[in-house]
Amino acid sequence: MVSGGEFTHEQHEVAPGALLIASTALSGPTFARAVVYVIEHDEQGTLGVVVNRRSDAAVHNVLPRWAELAASPRAVYVGGPVGTSSALCLGVAKTGIDVARQPKLHQVRGPVAMVDLDADPDELSEVLSGVRIFAGYAGWESGQLEEEMAENSWIVAPGLPTDLLAAPSVDVWQRVLQRQPWPLPLFATYPMRPEDN
Repeated sequence: MVSGGEFTHEQHEVAPGALLIASTALSGPTFARAVVYVIEHDEQGTLGVVVNRRSDAAVHNVLPRWAELAASPRAVYVGGPVGTSSALCLGVAKTGIDVARQPKLHQVRGPVAMVDLDADPDELSEVLSGVRIFAGYAGWESGQLEEEMAENSWIVAPGLPTDLLAAPSVDVWQRVLQRQPWPLPLFATYPMRPEDN
């Protein structure tokens, strides 16, 4: 059995577009098995959204104009414990689209962009392959994330656009770990309740 933080691995750099993968050491309800997509990271801190926490709220009940463009499952996701009364939207641009030239998009990394929810979703349907809407976000003040990483709470890895728009049948935490260099794939088999092992 593998336990959290018992072996070393090469950490990637925290940057927009990276993933923060909760190690097995994080067992609290907020971040246990969470995968956070980093949107901003600078000297003032880090901001991201948890991409694998689906809520029971349907997009068509909260932001009906965006329901058609929302990736399946068309639910609002719980982006994190901060600012849960506000919505934040990330989208993935279609192949060949220059995100930097789209006024209603703010490029995060590659084809992934923050989407202006005041924009017309019908117009953006020509540009985006799908969006994910989040209630709230995860945030760390300057130095806070680094402290948590030093405690082996997070594994940093490159993110893919498919991590954002994963199908409901995909266990994103497990899939992301499985594609990392050895020995990180061992974490993917770690039981949700270690006492059951």
